[in-house]
Amino acid sequence: MSNPADVRGLRVLMTTDAVGGVWSYALYLTRELCKRGAEVVLACSGPEPSPEQRAEVQAIPGLGLEHAAHSLEWMDDPWADVYREGERLLQIARTFKPDLVHLNGYCHAALPWGVPTIVVAHSCVVSWWRSVFRDDPPERYREYRARVALGLSCCDTVVAPSASMLQSLREAYGYSGPAAVIFNGAPVIEYFRRPKQPFYLAAGRMWDRAKNLELVIHAAPRLPWPVRVAGEGIVGSEASPVQAMGRLARADLARVMSEASVFLHPARYEPFGLAPLEAGLSGAALILAGLDSLREIWGETALYVATEDPDELVDAATRLANDPMLRHSLARKAELRARELSSAAMARSYGELYRVTMAQARGGSLAPTSSQPAPQPQQA
Repeated sequence: MSNPADVRGLRVLMTTDAVGGVWSYALYLTRELCKRGAEVVLACSGPEPSPEQRAEVQAIPGLGLEHAAHSLEWMDDPWADVYREGERLLQIARTFKPDLVHLNGYCHAALPWGVPTIVVAHSCVVSWWRSVFRDDPPERYREYRARVALGLSCCDTVVAPSASMLQSLREAYGYSGPAAVIFNGAPVIEYFRRPKQPFYLAAGRMWDRAKNLELVIHAAPRLPWPVRVAGEGIVGSEASPVQAMGRLARADLARVMSEASVFLHPARYEPFGLAPLEAGLSGAALILAGLDSLREIWGETALYVATEDPDELVDAATRLANDPMLRHSLARKAELRARELSSAAMARSYGELYRVTMAQARGGSLAPTSSQPAPQPQQA
């Protein structure tokens, strides 16, 4: 590769699952990598990708998909499946012969890949548990913690989507090796602004306590506008101001986001947050939890609220409904910031990271030529 973003001819084996944000991240990134001449195989485990997800992959030249219904490493007692998935991944690697392995998980970094390997720390059970329950996870996660720590020690570089997540990883597992922060990105062209309507939008899975949708639902009767919630497990009624929209296809969610005036995201845990990014690209004003990670990413382009105080959420949401000048100003700031966090920018950063990691694995030393957002491996 002749320059930091040049990935022509590069062969990447990337792991993913079809459950949530990791799938969107992987799709956004691989689309940009393949557009730039890379070949990528997505090795998906866990639940079966939907027909829509498979169609998304098929629409990208140079991208392949291999799936097996093996349990994911954060699920209950997954270790027999984690072993089987490791055997499958090695077989894919023997056939595909990647130049680099990009793992969106931890445990399989301990496999004998024979090529440079990066681990991307989208989230983890320990940091999730500490954020949601304010305590360490119970004893049954001892094996998980040991295997994650081993995987971290075996990879060439760890990537986190925020400095806050990287710090959480260090605190949870004592990791002190090479690390980089690369913000996630989304395709600017897929999200758009329509005439805004007087409603709030939130998104997430009700069973995931990290998303804190119960705070939104609790506050909804006191808000001046109705609330629409996209995601699994949301229950609404005719008498409730909450409209449960269920799980939406990507195009349908983009349409709803394009009309939403305000996006509510009071999450207890959010290493990055693709949903606020997509809402920002759609021209919605953002009300976010006051987490270090979200402040790091969004700065002064959003309003921030406490994660356990419905009064703060009601006050902020009412203020934006009643003050169109403030609402429009914040929406514009969020949109400009979101456009900086494009999938193209993300791919450039990963292209440079791949280049540096491969050079260092060969015993060379290439200085990175870009520092936004700090893609180079650095010794902690």
